[in-house]
Amino acid sequence: MTRATLLRVLLAVALATATGVHAGRAQTCPRFTNFCPPPLPGPGPQSPGGSSDSNNNKVGWYILGGVITAVIGWAIKTQIFPDPPPGDPPPPRTLPPPDQPTLVQLPPSPPSPGSAGPSAGRPTALRPGCNLPPVGVTSYVSTDVIVDIPASASSQAGAIAARHNVTQVDRISVGLIRRDLYLMRGDGGSSVADMIRSICGSERLVAGAQPNYLYALAQEQAEPVNSDQYAPQKLNLPEAHRLAKGNSILVAVIDSEVDALHPELDGAIVKNFDASADDEKPHSHGTGMAGAIAARRTMLGVAPRVGLLTVRAFSSRANSVEGTTFNIIKGLDWAAAQGARIVNMSFAGPSDPRLRDALAKANKKGMVLIAAAGNAGPKSPPLFPAADPNVIAVTATDVDDALFTGANRGDYIAVAAPGVDILAPAPDGTYQFTTGTSVAAAEVSGVVALMIERNPSLTPADVRKILMSTAKDLGPRGKDRDFGAGLVNALQAVTAVKPK
Repeated sequence: MTRATLLRVLLAVALATATGVHAGRAQTCPRFTNFCPPPLPGPGPQSPGGSSDSNNNKVGWYILGGVITAVIGWAIKTQIFPDPPPGDPPPPRTLPPPDQPTLVQLPPSPPSPGSAGPSAGRPTALRPGCNLPPVGVTSYVSTDVIVDIPASASSQAGAIAARHNVTQVDRISVGLIRRDLYLMRGDGGSSVADMIRSICGSERLVAGAQPNYLYALAQEQAEPVNSDQYAPQKLNLPEAHRLAKGNSILVAVIDSEVDALHPELDGAIVKNFDASADDEKPHSHGTGMAGAIAARRTMLGVAPRVGLLTVRAFSSRANSVEGTTFNIIKGLDWAAAQGARIVNMSFAGPSDPRLRDALAKANKKGMVLIAAAGNAGPKSPPLFPAADPNVIAVTATDVDDALFTGANRGDYIAVAAPGVDILAPAPDGTYQFTTGTSVAAAEVSGVVALMIERNPSLTPADVRKILMSTAKDLGPRGKDRDFGAGLVNALQAVTAVKPK
């Protein structure tokens, strides 16, 4: 018998009992007359006891009802909801009939990708300014972290380093972004990501931290193919030089060590800054880029009367030459303090939060930023600083105006310039042929120097607009992902500048 049926039976018994008692009183009253229920209203013989008898009958009725209620309560408690035996688990819940709705509690949903959660191995969310290396990016110094500490807390830098088992290697006060950046180095026992999490997770005085990214020079060495310079003709330089030669315009070249004694650069270098502490010999890349801009003896540089601010931010490591975030920002800040109007950055690497901030400030200051698009090929993602919106990205073409096959592609490409088999100075008074977007960027830096000489009030936005609107369209009609707006035309660009 189900509990519901049993409950109905008990209620029926109670009702029947009550009815029977009432009926029996109407027929006869047991000898215990004091417990008879009160008479029903209506005509009939009255008990000799009058009102006293009626009151006694009521008491009897209430006592009988209480007994019946107690019996029903006992039955419900013991039969319908019995207590489980000691130690036994509670009985399972029965489901309601199918025609009644059932409430179902769904299990909690797993955290969405990228959200913070307790799952093992899932990165915890860091506050703004704390930047872990992006997934798949490995081009950074494996032992270094750049820590952003406000000037007001600079006295705590040593204590912060000690608490996280790192050593403060260097410090720069970057005027461009008004921050103090500390280069801290671990012992190799912790990854860069772990060091950033540790420092940012517990040091509230720290404004941010990031990897010390590595950048590669965008150049490819090539065997000499010919001894002619074809770039000046492609750029219409001889005609442009009748209007301007870059006289006294300061161009910063952030690169490797430049051979300041090369005859082609005699008198071209105004100042030099060593952002890297490594002792380096003159390097072919830095010497070549400086020469492409300002060569002035037997070669025809794009802007032979500029003043070069050479910045050594790149050092030789094994078979490559690399520059770090810390040294590049240090060099950029120095160039800004020297009054550089143009900054040539013939290198490429990952997106970099601190460098991005410094570039934005430099652009706002009126510095024209030129960078190589990169030599990672058509399938490469955008490389920086060229892909930064404050930078003019330059790709490379050959003698037939065909695109350099190793060049990056992308919507960020602004213009193109000759960059395949380009004659340029090399260390120890020699010469080289170089290929890549590096030398193309250096040539565009020279063209910009001609433009600014003609009108020093040009803004970076003015320069970009004139370069792109006067370029020779190549490839698909209009701006495209390969050539940008097309091949730079120095004569047209300088002519388009209204003299101050």
